[in-house]
Amino acid sequence: MRDETMVTHRWDPDQYLKFAAERAKPFFDLLAMVEPVPGGDVIDLGCGTGELTTKLHAHTRAGATIGIDAAESMLARALPLAGNGLRFELGDISRFDSRACFDVVFANASLQWVPDHPRLLRQLAAGLRPGGQLAVQVPANADHPSHAVAFELAQQAPFLEHMGDDPVAGAHVVCAPQRYAELLDGMGFSDQLVRLQVYGHRLASSAAVVEWTKGTTLLRAKNLLPPDLFDLFVDRYERRLSEVLGEQAPYFYTFKRILFWARIPGSLSSAQ
Repeated sequence: MRDETMVTHRWDPDQYLKFAAERAKPFFDLLAMVEPVPGGDVIDLGCGTGELTTKLHAHTRAGATIGIDAAESMLARALPLAGNGLRFELGDISRFDSRACFDVVFANASLQWVPDHPRLLRQLAAGLRPGGQLAVQVPANADHPSHAVAFELAQQAPFLEHMGDDPVAGAHVVCAPQRYAELLDGMGFSDQLVRLQVYGHRLASSAAVVEWTKGTTLLRAKNLLPPDLFDLFVDRYERRLSEVLGEQAPYFYTFKRILFWARIPGSLSSAQ
């Protein structure tokens, strides 16, 4: 699920899933932080194509798990996986209903599309039952050329006039790890675990980084730029990235991510 500016984004499941195995590693690390809530209620914010949400549902042993995503193209892949307490719905993280009651709020690689994380985390925390868990993973790779080059190009003509103040979504809204720890403590979470982790992905070549970012980082450019300008953007991005990274085969792509888990004080859900 993404914020309201992401609803119109044309997510391409096939492009995104080209690196499904690599993208799944942080999910399973985050999942390992979550304690089961047998019979409880779980929500997966930004469920994508749903395969990983089925793992979340099984791990937590929830009575009901709902996967939310704002991209209809991704959700279409998820819907056939529903059943046995698992369902999927079109939705928007920024409009999360804090009056809802969940035992686990889970967000893997989705909150980077939503601005104002201090406000957002308060909103998510308000939707937890006493004893509930919040589990989040966000990319923190803004200083890698794969992201930095995209940000740099978005500030240049002829792209800037179309891109506005928010050229390429992601890194500009992500807080430092210590800031997340401070926010969680300030919101009254009794237990927390926050870590910055570097994932290393051995890709076929440095050129494969372009295919990676086409599935995520370049999406805002794709949706804000006219088709001819987006083609030009990708061409310049590819050439500039090749200058910075060189031509390497294979290529070891390092990707930093922040993972955090926290628990609200109180008794576990009565459903358990």
